[in-house]
Amino acid sequence: MSLIALLMLASVQTAPAAPSGPPAATLCQTPEHAQFDFWVGKWDVYPAAKPDRLVAHSLIERLYNGCAVRENWMPLKGAGGGSLNSYRPEKKQWEQYWTDSGNEMHVYVGGMQDSKMVMTGIGRGPDGTTSTLRMIYEKLPDGSVTQTGYTSKDDGKTWDLEYKFIYRRAAQ
Repeated sequence: MSLIALLMLASVQTAPAAPSGPPAATLCQTPEHAQFDFWVGKWDVYPAAKPDRLVAHSLIERLYNGCAVRENWMPLKGAGGGSLNSYRPEKKQWEQYWTDSGNEMHVYVGGMQDSKMVMTGIGRGPDGTTSTLRMIYEKLPDGSVTQTGYTSKDDGKTWDLEYKFIYRRAAQ
């Protein structure tokens, strides 16, 4: 038997079984999976300190039958990046994986606290150094969203403001 035929046979024999449980169409249609929907949309992003200075565009999409929220961060200057966010029912928490074109990798976990999405995690820079990070997303009365980022040098005992962005709906 040829190598290609053996590989094809092996892939058929090791294919995973179909998942059991609720149908895929309803699996992620829970209130928890919708908690981050306030961030979904096409946005223009401004620093809170200079709310008239556009610094980025961001496309936030609810994907994979509602099981994930993906951000595509597109700054006007500098490196772009993105995140994949998913609610994990078995852990009762959200998880976010961020990476960018500067080879940064951040992993966050968290959930809703007082109507805000609060995510805390570890960032790893391209040189391998790590830092404790926190992001807070808040929907404002006018429909815009703030994203505030903090860093901690003492494992979360105290936090320093790193940035604060205002996401405003982009014109269609």
